[in-house]
Amino acid sequence: MSEAFYANRPDHPAAKVETGWGPLSALPGNPLMWVMIASELAVFGLALLGYAGARARDPLGFVAAQGTLDRLAGTINTAILLTSGLFAALANDAARLNRRNLARKFLGAAGALGIAFLVVKGFEYAREFAAGADIDSSPFFTLYFLVTGFHALHVVLGLIILAIVAKSASPMAVETGTAFWHMVDLIWVIVFPCFYLLR
Repeated sequence: MSEAFYANRPDHPAAKVETGWGPLSALPGNPLMWVMIASELAVFGLALLGYAGARARDPLGFVAAQGTLDRLAGTINTAILLTSGLFAALANDAARLNRRNLARKFLGAAGALGIAFLVVKGFEYAREFAAGADIDSSPFFTLYFLVTGFHALHVVLGLIILAIVAKSASPMAVETGTAFWHMVDLIWVIVFPCFYLLR
């Protein structure tokens, strides 16, 4: 069918019109999600600025604490989230083609990898707690547990959002949900080198 036909459907991207959101109206998904994404990125940005300031005051202490982290687990989780992001992008493509069952399968795969991320992170936290590290151990671990824990909460929220949008699997819903999921990916890609790799 023609694009003009689909443009009359409210769940099709072509049906989006200017609604007073300015530049946000041109972004995929619901503009309100992008307001939320911008605010969340600002929060994580401030947290990482705080991390940079604390690290500058105690570089040797931060390097020593970093050496106790499991970089392999962090690397595995990075690969897991990036692969999950790929499935989210594939879900978007399927939804645009009105292949809703396929979109749901891709969203399910993205969600399953999100759960895998949380499992790996849980084992990593357990290992760190067993070694005597906790949120009060040092400035590094205070920031580490706060930032990575806050990120893990966003993974949980992202899983809930993916499950919700999978019900209709409409183009607008999938675009909105996967936009949040890609934010979760992006934040981890920044958090991972800051805490695990930077020396």
